[in-house]
Formats: sequence, C-alpha cells, structure tokens
Amino acid sequence: QVQLVESGGGLVQPGGSLRLSCAPSGFTFSNYAMSWYRQAPGKERELVAAITSAGGSTNYADSVKGRFTMSRDNAKNMVYLQMNSLKPEDTAVYYCNARWMLTGRSYWGQGTQVTVSS
Repeated sequence: QVQLVESGGGLVQPGGSLRLSCAPSGFTFSNYAMSWYRQAPGKERELVAAITSAGGSTNYADSVKGRFTMSRDNAKNMVYLQMNSLKPEDTAVYYCNARWMLTGRSYWGQGTQVTVSS
C-alpha cells in the first residue's frame, strides 16, 4: 500500500522555523522525484520545492528561495523541507508528492497544516 505521511506542521510566529517531514512507503522511493506543494485557502495548489530521485538537484519557487531547503535521505526513505524566516503568506496545507519521471506515476500525501501568525 502506497503511503506518504507528512508531519511537522503547526503554528509558528513570523520569522520562525519549521521542519516538515515526509515518510514514503509502498513503492521504490529512490526511483521517484519528490516535491513539496502547498495550498492556501481559496488558492490553487502550487509547487514549493522539488528534488531529483538521487537528490542531486533541487528547485524552489521564487517565493521561498533562500528561506526553504528541501532534502531527502534515500537510505531512510525520508524527505524534508526546512522552512526558515517564515511569513504569514507561507500559511497553507503542505503536501508531499512523489513522481516517477519515467511513467508519470504520481502519489500524494494527506497534507500537513502550517500556520504562520503572531
């Protein structure tokens, strides 16, 4: 059974930090590129960060560059999103996504809420 379980969300003050984790299972993790998306109320889901299957390359949305860092540990089947200098506009549900570039097969997690507020 395929699962992507996100954790680490919560309430944080502006300027604070959070570390999101995603624990994939049920598929060959090392074959899949991983991404973090987010969706704020009333807005479309947007790509936040992505990392290649081997972890050699990352990409970030302009809005989070320099503040967020995505990483993966293929030995532990884990994906992370370190979020620093958080802003109220970062408030959203954050989703973990796995995509096998060869076939386009994609899996989603259930999401974790991040709220940035004083």
